[in-house]
Amino acid sequence: MAVTIDPRPTVFGDRMILTGTFGTDSDDNAIDLSAFFSSIDFAGANYSGALEAVPITDTGATPATQDVVFHPQVRIDGTTIRIASGLANPGDVADTRTLQAGTFLAIGRRA
Repeated sequence: MAVTIDPRPTVFGDRMILTGTFGTDSDDNAIDLSAFFSSIDFAGANYSGALEAVPITDTGATPATQDVVFHPQVRIDGTTIRIASGLANPGDVADTRTLQAGTFLAIGRRA
């Protein structure tokens, strides 16, 4: 699945809100929005399914190990947003995990 950008962005003054989707291809984690923005103020993402829980250790808690699910990490790099790859967890079998697709939102100054 490739990156798709919704055809009707929201514009207010010199700002724009852009939404779209990203897939599981390795190229989908870097979304170039330079055709729309001169700078990006905010970017966020949501994955489309259940995510893999990551065990973390807390030496002050009982039990010491807890399973935590992290939201997607999004980094703004100029006019590109970079989304950390999430792993789907469709069951208890580790070899069936796949990269996760999802949606994104970006707010910035129009180009």
